[in-house]
Amino acid sequence: MLNISHNQLNKKVDLRRFQSGRNVLDKSYYKHFNKFLLAAAFITGITMFLPWTQNITGRGAVTTLKPDHRPQSIQSQIPGRIEEWFVREGDYVKRGDTILRISEVKSDYFDDQLVERTNSQIQAKESSLDAYQQKVQALQRQIMALKNEQKLKLEQTRNKLLQSKLKVKSDSIDFEAYKTNLTIAERQYDRILTLQKEGLKALRDVEEKRVKYQEAQAKLISQENKFISSKNEVINAQIELSRINQEYIDKISKSQSDLFTTQSSRFDTQAQVTKLMNDYTNYQVRHSLRYVTAPVDGYINKAITGGIGVTFKEGDALVGIMPERYDLAVETYVRPIDLPLLHLGEKVRIQFDGWPAIVFSGWPNVSYGTYGAKVVAIENFISDQGMYRVLLAPDETDHEWPKAIRVGSGAKTIALLEDVPIWFELWRQINSFPPNYYQPKNKEKSNVKS
Repeated sequence: MLNISHNQLNKKVDLRRFQSGRNVLDKSYYKHFNKFLLAAAFITGITMFLPWTQNITGRGAVTTLKPDHRPQSIQSQIPGRIEEWFVREGDYVKRGDTILRISEVKSDYFDDQLVERTNSQIQAKESSLDAYQQKVQALQRQIMALKNEQKLKLEQTRNKLLQSKLKVKSDSIDFEAYKTNLTIAERQYDRILTLQKEGLKALRDVEEKRVKYQEAQAKLISQENKFISSKNEVINAQIELSRINQEYIDKISKSQSDLFTTQSSRFDTQAQVTKLMNDYTNYQVRHSLRYVTAPVDGYINKAITGGIGVTFKEGDALVGIMPERYDLAVETYVRPIDLPLLHLGEKVRIQFDGWPAIVFSGWPNVSYGTYGAKVVAIENFISDQGMYRVLLAPDETDHEWPKAIRVGSGAKTIALLEDVPIWFELWRQINSFPPNYYQPKNKEKSNVKS
Protein backbone atom coordinates (compact mmCIF):
# COMPACT_ATOMS: atom_id res chain seq x y z
CA MET A 1 0.00 0.00 0.00
CA LEU A 2 0.94 3.57 -0.42
CA ASN A 3 2.11 5.22 2.77
CA ILE A 4 -0.01 8.37 2.41
CA SER A 5 -1.77 8.28 5.71
CA HIS A 6 -0.79 10.54 8.58
CA ASN A 7 -1.28 7.72 10.98
CA GLN A 8 2.19 6.19 11.16
CA LEU A 9 2.04 2.58 12.08
CA ASN A 10 5.58 2.38 13.50
CA LYS A 11 4.60 4.93 16.16
CA LYS A 12 1.48 3.05 17.28
CA VAL A 13 2.91 -0.46 17.03
CA ASP A 14 6.31 -1.42 18.48
CA LEU A 15 7.93 -3.45 15.72
CA ARG A 16 10.78 -4.57 17.98
CA ARG A 17 8.40 -6.99 19.64
CA PHE A 18 8.67 -9.09 16.58
CA GLN A 19 11.77 -11.10 15.67
CA SER A 20 11.89 -9.85 12.12
CA GLY A 21 11.53 -6.25 13.31
CA ARG A 22 14.43 -6.62 15.71
CA ASN A 23 16.62 -8.14 12.94
CA VAL A 24 15.94 -5.27 10.61
CA LEU A 25 15.86 -2.25 12.90
CA ASP A 26 18.80 -3.10 15.19
CA LYS A 27 21.28 -3.88 12.36
CA SER A 28 24.16 -1.31 11.53
CA TYR A 29 24.87 -1.13 7.82
CA TYR A 30 28.73 -1.19 6.92
CA LYS A 31 29.68 1.07 9.78
CA HIS A 32 33.24 -0.22 10.14
CA PHE A 33 33.77 -0.41 6.42
CA ASN A 34 32.74 3.19 6.04
CA LYS A 35 35.18 4.19 8.74
CA PHE A 36 37.88 2.27 6.95
CA LEU A 37 37.11 3.99 3.67
CA LEU A 38 37.16 7.37 5.37
CA ALA A 39 40.53 6.65 6.97
CA ALA A 40 41.91 5.29 3.71
CA ALA A 41 40.78 8.38 1.85
CA PHE A 42 42.38 10.60 4.49
CA ILE A 43 45.69 8.69 4.36
CA THR A 44 45.64 8.64 0.56
CA GLY A 45 45.09 12.37 0.46
CA ILE A 46 48.05 12.95 2.76
CA THR A 47 50.16 10.45 0.81
CA MET A 48 49.49 12.26 -2.45
CA PHE A 49 51.48 15.21 -1.12
CA LEU A 50 54.45 13.17 0.05
CA PRO A 51 57.70 13.67 -1.93
CA TRP A 52 58.51 11.18 -4.69
CA THR A 53 61.88 10.98 -6.44
CA GLN A 54 61.50 10.75 -10.18
CA ASN A 55 63.77 8.13 -11.69
CA ILE A 56 64.87 6.39 -14.85
CA THR A 57 65.06 2.62 -14.64
CA GLY A 58 67.03 0.36 -16.91
CA ARG A 59 68.50 -3.09 -17.27
CA GLY A 60 72.20 -3.71 -17.66
CA ALA A 61 75.07 -6.00 -16.87
CA VAL A 62 78.23 -5.92 -14.81
CA THR A 63 81.36 -5.07 -16.77
CA THR A 64 84.74 -3.46 -16.07
CA LEU A 65 85.61 0.21 -15.99
CA LYS A 66 88.71 -0.08 -18.21
CA PRO A 67 88.68 -1.93 -21.54
CA ASP A 68 91.90 -3.82 -20.74
CA HIS A 69 90.29 -5.28 -17.60
CA ARG A 70 87.50 -7.05 -19.46
CA PRO A 71 87.47 -10.75 -20.37
CA GLN A 72 89.34 -11.28 -23.58
CA SER A 73 90.41 -14.00 -25.94
CA ILE A 74 93.98 -14.76 -26.93
CA GLN A 75 94.61 -15.07 -30.67
CA SER A 76 97.59 -16.17 -32.69
CA GLN A 77 99.08 -13.75 -35.19
CA ILE A 78 100.08 -16.61 -37.49
CA PRO A 79 98.25 -19.71 -38.70
CA GLY A 80 99.46 -22.89 -37.09
CA ARG A 81 98.83 -26.27 -35.55
CA ILE A 82 98.45 -26.89 -31.81
CA GLU A 83 101.28 -29.11 -30.56
CA GLU A 84 101.26 -28.84 -26.76
CA TRP A 85 99.19 -27.29 -23.94
CA PHE A 86 100.86 -25.95 -20.79
CA VAL A 87 97.72 -24.86 -18.87
CA ARG A 88 94.21 -26.04 -18.19
CA GLU A 89 90.97 -24.20 -17.61
CA GLY A 90 90.86 -22.36 -14.28
CA ASP A 91 94.66 -22.04 -13.97
CA TYR A 92 96.18 -18.76 -12.84
CA VAL A 93 98.85 -17.39 -15.20
CA LYS A 94 101.13 -14.39 -15.07
CA ARG A 95 101.91 -12.11 -17.93
CA GLY A 96 104.37 -13.80 -20.30
CA ASP A 97 103.63 -17.35 -19.13
CA THR A 98 103.48 -19.87 -21.97
CA ILE A 99 99.98 -21.16 -22.61
CA LEU A 100 100.53 -23.44 -25.60
CA ARG A 101 103.03 -24.30 -28.32
CA ILE A 102 102.14 -24.31 -31.99
CA SER A 103 103.90 -25.34 -35.19
CA GLU A 104 103.96 -23.88 -38.68
CA VAL A 105 101.55 -25.00 -41.37
CA LYS A 106 103.09 -23.00 -44.24
CA SER A 107 105.85 -24.72 -46.20
CA ASP A 108 107.87 -21.48 -46.40
CA TYR A 109 108.64 -21.72 -42.66
CA PHE A 110 109.15 -25.47 -42.16
CA ASP A 111 112.96 -25.12 -41.87
CA ASP A 112 113.98 -25.12 -38.21
CA GLN A 113 117.25 -23.32 -39.06
CA LEU A 114 115.60 -20.65 -41.16
CA VAL A 115 116.74 -17.84 -38.86
CA GLU A 116 120.37 -19.05 -38.74
CA ARG A 117 120.58 -19.52 -42.51
CA THR A 118 119.09 -16.12 -43.15
CA ASN A 119 121.75 -14.68 -40.84
CA SER A 120 124.45 -16.48 -42.88
CA GLN A 121 123.04 -14.92 -46.05
CA ILE A 122 123.19 -11.52 -44.41
CA GLN A 123 126.85 -12.04 -43.48
CA ALA A 124 127.72 -13.16 -47.02
CA LYS A 125 125.98 -10.16 -48.53
CA GLU A 126 127.69 -7.84 -46.05
CA SER A 127 131.07 -9.26 -47.14
CA SER A 128 130.11 -8.63 -50.76
CA LEU A 129 129.09 -5.13 -49.75
CA ASP A 130 132.52 -4.54 -48.18
CA ALA A 131 134.21 -5.79 -51.38
CA TYR A 132 132.16 -3.39 -53.47
CA GLN A 133 133.07 -0.60 -51.08
CA GLN A 134 136.78 -1.36 -51.46
CA LYS A 135 136.41 -1.49 -55.25
CA VAL A 136 134.67 1.88 -55.19
CA GLN A 137 137.51 3.35 -53.15
CA ALA A 138 140.10 1.84 -55.57
CA LEU A 139 138.31 3.33 -58.58
CA GLN A 140 138.08 6.69 -56.85
CA ARG A 141 141.84 6.59 -56.24
CA GLN A 142 142.39 5.56 -59.88
CA ILE A 143 140.27 8.47 -61.12
CA MET A 144 142.17 10.83 -58.85
CA ALA A 145 145.53 9.53 -60.21
CA LEU A 146 144.35 9.89 -63.82
CA LYS A 147 143.23 13.45 -63.16
CA ASN A 148 146.62 14.31 -61.62
CA GLU A 149 148.46 12.64 -64.53
CA GLN A 150 146.23 14.49 -66.99
CA LYS A 151 147.04 17.73 -65.27
CA LEU A 152 150.79 17.10 -65.46
CA LYS A 153 150.69 15.91 -69.09
CA LEU A 154 148.66 18.92 -70.13
CA GLU A 155 151.03 21.22 -68.31
CA GLN A 156 154.01 19.55 -70.03
CA THR A 157 152.38 19.84 -73.46
CA ARG A 158 151.42 23.46 -72.82
CA ASN A 159 155.07 24.21 -71.99
CA LYS A 160 156.15 22.49 -75.21
CA LEU A 161 153.58 24.53 -77.12
CA LEU A 162 154.89 27.70 -75.53
CA GLN A 163 158.44 26.73 -76.49
CA SER A 164 157.33 26.11 -80.06
CA LYS A 165 155.62 29.46 -80.18
CA LEU A 166 158.75 31.19 -78.88
CA LYS A 167 160.86 29.32 -81.44
CA VAL A 168 158.49 30.43 -84.20
CA LYS A 169 158.88 33.99 -83.00
CA SER A 170 162.70 33.63 -82.93
CA ASP A 171 162.75 32.03 -86.40
CA SER A 172 160.47 34.75 -87.68
CA ILE A 173 162.91 37.39 -86.48
CA ASP A 174 165.84 35.52 -88.07
CA PHE A 175 163.85 35.14 -91.26
CA GLU A 176 163.27 38.88 -91.41
CA ALA A 177 166.98 39.45 -90.75
CA TYR A 178 167.96 37.14 -93.64
CA LYS A 179 165.50 38.90 -95.88
CA THR A 180 167.20 42.18 -94.99
CA ASN A 181 170.63 40.66 -95.65
CA LEU A 182 169.40 39.39 -99.04
CA THR A 183 168.16 42.87 -99.94
CA ILE A 184 171.51 44.40 -98.96
CA ALA A 185 173.44 41.72 -100.88
CA GLU A 186 171.24 42.31 -103.93
CA ARG A 187 171.84 46.06 -103.81
CA GLN A 188 175.60 45.61 -103.42
CA TYR A 189 175.67 43.18 -106.36
CA ASP A 190 173.68 45.58 -108.59
CA ARG A 191 175.91 48.49 -107.63
CA ILE A 192 179.18 46.61 -108.17
CA LEU A 193 177.84 45.29 -111.50
CA THR A 194 177.07 48.84 -112.64
CA LEU A 195 180.57 49.99 -111.61
CA GLN A 196 182.14 47.06 -113.45
CA LYS A 197 180.25 47.96 -116.62
CA GLU A 198 181.62 51.49 -116.30
CA GLY A 199 185.10 50.06 -115.87
CA LEU A 200 185.47 51.18 -112.32
CA LYS A 201 185.54 47.72 -110.75
CA ALA A 202 187.21 44.53 -111.69
CA LEU A 203 185.38 41.39 -112.69
CA ARG A 204 186.69 39.60 -109.61
CA ASP A 205 184.79 42.05 -107.34
CA VAL A 206 181.59 41.39 -109.25
CA GLU A 207 181.99 37.67 -108.85
CA GLU A 208 182.58 38.03 -105.09
CA LYS A 209 179.39 40.05 -104.68
CA ARG A 210 177.48 37.50 -106.77
CA VAL A 211 178.68 34.72 -104.48
CA LYS A 212 177.60 36.69 -101.40
CA TYR A 213 174.25 37.41 -103.01
CA GLN A 214 173.71 33.73 -103.76
CA GLU A 215 174.77 32.80 -100.23
CA ALA A 216 172.20 35.28 -98.84
CA GLN A 217 169.50 33.71 -101.01
CA ALA A 218 170.42 30.21 -99.78
CA LYS A 219 170.42 31.31 -96.14
CA LEU A 220 167.01 32.99 -96.61
CA ILE A 221 165.54 29.81 -98.07
CA SER A 222 167.05 27.73 -95.25
CA GLN A 223 165.71 30.14 -92.64
CA GLU A 224 162.27 30.10 -94.29
CA ASN A 225 162.27 26.30 -94.09
CA LYS A 226 163.26 26.53 -90.46
CA PHE A 227 160.51 29.08 -89.78
CA ILE A 228 157.88 26.88 -91.43
CA SER A 229 159.18 23.88 -89.46
CA SER A 230 158.77 25.87 -86.21
CA LYS A 231 155.18 26.73 -87.10
CA ASN A 232 154.55 23.06 -87.78
CA GLU A 233 155.91 22.23 -84.33
CA VAL A 234 153.36 24.66 -82.81
CA ILE A 235 150.56 22.92 -84.69
CA ASN A 236 151.88 19.52 -83.62
CA ALA A 237 152.02 20.71 -79.99
CA GLN A 238 148.40 21.91 -80.16
CA ILE A 239 147.34 18.59 -81.65
CA GLU A 240 149.25 16.75 -78.94
CA LEU A 241 147.58 18.87 -76.27
CA SER A 242 144.12 18.04 -77.65
CA ARG A 243 145.04 14.35 -78.00
CA ILE A 244 146.30 14.08 -74.44
CA ASN A 245 143.22 15.86 -73.11
CA GLN A 246 140.90 13.54 -75.07
CA GLU A 247 142.90 10.46 -74.10
CA TYR A 248 142.62 11.17 -70.39
CA ILE A 249 138.98 12.15 -70.71
CA ASP A 250 138.34 8.70 -72.18
CA LYS A 251 140.34 7.00 -69.42
CA ILE A 252 138.63 8.99 -66.64
CA SER A 253 135.20 8.42 -68.20
CA LYS A 254 135.83 4.68 -68.35
CA SER A 255 136.96 4.66 -64.72
CA GLN A 256 133.93 6.72 -63.71
CA SER A 257 131.68 4.32 -65.62
CA ASP A 258 133.24 1.42 -63.71
CA LEU A 259 132.81 3.40 -60.49
CA PHE A 260 129.10 4.04 -61.16
CA THR A 261 128.57 0.39 -62.10
CA THR A 262 130.27 -0.69 -58.88
CA GLN A 263 128.25 1.80 -56.83
CA SER A 264 125.05 0.56 -58.46
CA SER A 265 125.98 -3.03 -57.61
CA ARG A 266 126.85 -1.90 -54.09
CA PHE A 267 123.48 -0.17 -53.64
CA ASP A 268 121.71 -3.24 -54.98
CA THR A 269 123.63 -5.43 -52.55
CA GLN A 270 122.84 -3.00 -49.74
CA ALA A 271 119.14 -3.23 -50.62
CA GLN A 272 119.41 -7.02 -50.55
CA VAL A 273 121.11 -6.84 -47.15
CA THR A 274 118.32 -4.59 -45.85
CA LYS A 275 115.67 -6.96 -47.19
CA LEU A 276 117.45 -9.96 -45.67
CA MET A 277 117.70 -8.15 -42.33
CA ASN A 278 113.98 -7.40 -42.52
CA ASP A 279 113.31 -11.07 -43.29
CA TYR A 280 115.63 -12.09 -40.47
CA THR A 281 113.73 -9.91 -37.98
CA ASN A 282 110.39 -11.20 -39.28
CA TYR A 283 111.59 -14.78 -38.98
CA GLN A 284 112.77 -14.16 -35.42
CA VAL A 285 109.44 -12.63 -34.42
CA ARG A 286 107.52 -15.38 -36.21
CA HIS A 287 109.62 -18.02 -34.46
CA SER A 288 108.81 -16.44 -31.09
CA LEU A 289 105.10 -16.52 -31.99
CA ARG A 290 105.20 -20.32 -31.94
CA TYR A 291 104.70 -19.98 -28.19
CA VAL A 292 101.40 -18.32 -27.24
CA THR A 293 101.85 -16.38 -23.99
CA ALA A 294 99.49 -14.67 -21.55
CA PRO A 295 99.10 -10.93 -22.22
CA VAL A 296 98.04 -10.14 -18.60
CA ASP A 297 97.90 -11.71 -15.17
CA GLY A 298 94.66 -13.62 -14.88
CA TYR A 299 92.73 -16.86 -14.99
CA ILE A 300 92.20 -19.17 -17.94
CA ASN A 301 88.44 -19.20 -18.55
CA LYS A 302 88.02 -21.54 -21.50
CA ALA A 303 90.06 -23.29 -24.17
CA ILE A 304 88.16 -22.09 -27.23
CA THR A 305 90.23 -24.14 -29.66
CA GLY A 306 91.13 -27.34 -27.84
CA GLY A 307 92.92 -30.56 -28.62
CA ILE A 308 96.27 -31.52 -30.16
CA GLY A 309 96.90 -31.27 -33.88
CA VAL A 310 94.05 -28.83 -34.47
CA THR A 311 94.89 -26.24 -37.12
CA PHE A 312 93.68 -22.65 -37.06
CA LYS A 313 94.00 -19.43 -39.02
CA GLU A 314 95.62 -16.21 -37.92
CA GLY A 315 93.29 -14.19 -35.69
CA ASP A 316 91.28 -17.20 -34.52
CA ALA A 317 90.49 -17.16 -30.79
CA LEU A 318 92.39 -19.88 -28.93
CA VAL A 319 91.95 -19.22 -25.20
CA GLY A 320 89.71 -16.99 -23.08
CA ILE A 321 91.35 -15.19 -20.14
CA MET A 322 89.99 -13.02 -17.35
CA PRO A 323 92.41 -10.44 -15.89
CA GLU A 324 93.20 -10.81 -12.20
CA ARG A 325 92.78 -7.16 -11.31
CA TYR A 326 89.80 -5.21 -12.57
CA ASP A 327 87.58 -2.33 -11.56
CA LEU A 328 83.88 -3.24 -11.71
CA ALA A 329 81.33 -1.11 -13.51
CA VAL A 330 77.79 -1.50 -14.81
CA GLU A 331 76.65 -0.78 -18.32
CA THR A 332 72.96 0.05 -18.63
CA TYR A 333 70.74 1.22 -21.45
CA VAL A 334 68.26 4.09 -21.39
CA ARG A 335 65.64 5.29 -23.86
CA PRO A 336 66.50 8.22 -26.14
CA ILE A 337 63.74 10.28 -24.47
CA ASP A 338 65.48 9.89 -21.10
CA LEU A 339 69.00 10.61 -22.34
CA PRO A 340 68.90 14.43 -21.83
CA LEU A 341 68.08 13.85 -18.16
CA LEU A 342 71.36 12.03 -17.46
CA HIS A 343 74.64 13.84 -16.75
CA LEU A 344 78.14 12.82 -15.85
CA GLY A 345 78.59 12.36 -12.12
CA GLU A 346 74.89 11.80 -11.39
CA LYS A 347 73.93 9.34 -8.65
CA VAL A 348 72.41 5.98 -9.58
CA ARG A 349 71.13 3.08 -7.47
CA ILE A 350 71.89 -0.48 -8.58
CA GLN A 351 70.23 -3.77 -7.70
CA PHE A 352 72.40 -6.77 -8.60
CA ASP A 353 70.84 -10.04 -9.69
CA GLY A 354 71.14 -12.66 -6.97
CA TRP A 355 71.37 -10.15 -4.10
CA PRO A 356 68.17 -9.74 -2.04
CA ALA A 357 66.78 -6.24 -2.11
CA ILE A 358 63.66 -4.29 -1.15
CA VAL A 359 63.36 -1.49 -3.66
CA PHE A 360 61.17 1.61 -3.51
CA SER A 361 62.15 3.39 -6.70
CA GLY A 362 60.66 6.71 -5.57
CA TRP A 363 62.06 6.50 -2.03
CA PRO A 364 65.71 5.51 -2.35
CA ASN A 365 66.37 6.26 1.33
CA VAL A 366 64.07 3.47 2.50
CA SER A 367 65.26 0.93 -0.10
CA TYR A 368 67.38 -1.99 1.06
CA GLY A 369 69.93 -4.02 -0.89
CA THR A 370 70.78 -1.39 -3.50
CA TYR A 371 74.25 0.03 -4.05
CA GLY A 372 75.39 3.46 -5.10
CA ALA A 373 76.98 4.34 -8.43
CA LYS A 374 77.67 7.38 -10.55
CA VAL A 375 77.61 8.05 -14.27
CA VAL A 376 81.10 8.12 -15.79
CA ALA A 377 80.35 7.79 -19.52
CA ILE A 378 77.38 8.32 -21.82
CA GLU A 379 77.47 6.89 -25.32
CA ASN A 380 76.99 9.47 -28.07
CA PHE A 381 75.67 7.03 -30.65
CA ILE A 382 72.58 4.89 -30.34
CA SER A 383 73.03 1.13 -30.10
CA ASP A 384 71.51 -1.52 -32.35
CA GLN A 385 68.66 -2.06 -29.91
CA GLY A 386 67.57 1.59 -30.17
CA MET A 387 68.86 2.69 -26.74
CA TYR A 388 71.86 4.59 -25.44
CA ARG A 389 74.56 2.92 -23.40
CA VAL A 390 75.55 4.47 -20.04
CA LEU A 391 78.55 3.33 -18.01
CA LEU A 392 78.35 3.45 -14.19
CA ALA A 393 81.21 3.26 -11.70
CA PRO A 394 81.02 2.58 -7.94
CA ASP A 395 80.22 5.56 -5.72
CA GLU A 396 83.07 5.92 -3.22
CA THR A 397 80.79 7.66 -0.72
CA ASP A 398 78.31 4.75 -0.64
CA HIS A 399 78.48 1.09 0.42
CA GLU A 400 81.15 -1.01 -1.26
CA TRP A 401 79.90 -3.32 -3.97
CA PRO A 402 79.75 -7.06 -3.11
CA LYS A 403 83.02 -8.89 -3.63
CA ALA A 404 81.33 -11.93 -5.17
CA ILE A 405 79.95 -10.03 -8.17
CA ARG A 406 81.21 -11.45 -11.45
CA VAL A 407 81.54 -9.72 -14.78
CA GLY A 408 78.53 -10.43 -16.96
CA SER A 409 75.91 -10.77 -14.21
CA GLY A 410 72.68 -8.78 -14.58
CA ALA A 411 71.78 -5.56 -12.81
CA LYS A 412 68.84 -3.19 -12.55
CA THR A 413 69.62 0.53 -12.39
CA ILE A 414 67.61 3.43 -11.02
CA ALA A 415 68.80 6.93 -11.94
CA LEU A 416 67.50 9.48 -9.41
CA LEU A 417 66.08 12.80 -10.68
CA GLU A 418 63.88 15.52 -9.11
CA ASP A 419 61.66 15.24 -6.01
CA VAL A 420 57.99 15.80 -6.89
CA PRO A 421 54.65 15.09 -5.09
CA ILE A 422 53.17 11.65 -5.57
CA TRP A 423 50.04 13.07 -7.18
CA PHE A 424 52.21 14.76 -9.81
CA GLU A 425 54.06 11.54 -10.54
CA LEU A 426 50.79 9.63 -10.89
CA TRP A 427 49.43 12.29 -13.20
CA ARG A 428 52.64 12.10 -15.26
CA GLN A 429 52.53 8.31 -15.50
CA ILE A 430 48.83 8.27 -16.48
CA ASN A 431 49.49 10.78 -19.27
CA SER A 432 52.79 9.06 -20.34
CA PHE A 433 54.72 12.30 -19.91
CA PRO A 434 58.55 12.17 -19.52
CA PRO A 435 60.11 13.15 -16.19
CA ASN A 436 60.82 16.81 -15.52
CA TYR A 437 63.80 18.20 -17.38
CA TYR A 438 66.57 17.82 -14.86
CA GLN A 439 69.79 19.78 -14.39
CA PRO A 440 72.31 18.87 -11.69
CA LYS A 441 72.92 21.40 -8.94
CA ASN A 442 76.61 21.85 -9.68
CA LYS A 443 75.74 22.67 -13.28
CA GLU A 444 73.16 25.23 -12.18
CA LYS A 445 75.73 26.89 -9.93
CA SER A 446 78.25 27.05 -12.74
CA ASN A 447 75.63 28.65 -15.02
CA VAL A 448 74.87 31.29 -12.35
CA LYS A 449 78.53 32.13 -11.92
CA SER A 450 79.03 32.44 -15.64
